[in-house]
Amino acid sequence: MKKMLYLVRHGETLFNAQHKIQGWCDSPLTERGIYQAQIAGQYFQRAGITFDQAYCSTSERTSDTLEQITSQSYTRLKGLKEWNFGQLEGESEQLNPALPYRDFFVQYGGEEEQAFQRRAVSVCTDLMKQEAMTVLAVTHGAFCGQFRKFWDEHSRPEYRADKHSRRIGNCCIFKYEYQEKKFSLCAIIDHEEQIKRMKG
Repeated sequence: MKKMLYLVRHGETLFNAQHKIQGWCDSPLTERGIYQAQIAGQYFQRAGITFDQAYCSTSERTSDTLEQITSQSYTRLKGLKEWNFGQLEGESEQLNPALPYRDFFVQYGGEEEQAFQRRAVSVCTDLMKQEAMTVLAVTHGAFCGQFRKFWDEHSRPEYRADKHSRRIGNCCIFKYEYQEKKFSLCAIIDHEEQIKRMKG
């Protein structure tokens, strides 16, 4: 039986705007971030998409984003948190190495890439094992990227990371089909151009 997972990155935050490393640390949504979340909510409303269950990480930036998308109740889960960047949390993004990060952050008390990816895959799989047919999960940029990377070979060719490697924008929506214990990315909804046109 086919189920649907909508994986959404949170709206722009203060640290995003200041180009600071933001994983387990948190900062509030900017005015632009709130607007991005509202645009994402309007997309779901226009498409007539409703959620049987809604989840977000325990970071305030994801719960604030979710509350702009839908008014329904939701559950906060630690497993949906961003990559832990250890002692580099809150520092300038200029300290990040070139991609892929692999185990770079381990020396600073952070997570190793494969361990983080396994966490992302495990928590989303657990969500889809429940009875809900349509699930919303508001999470983080690197989380969305690592989850996508893991399931790349099962996804539609036009949405595979090696073919479609554009930056994951704030409030970008990843639509996954879940069937036979596998996720397949079947759509990416990015409202960044619309936001630029409307807000300047």
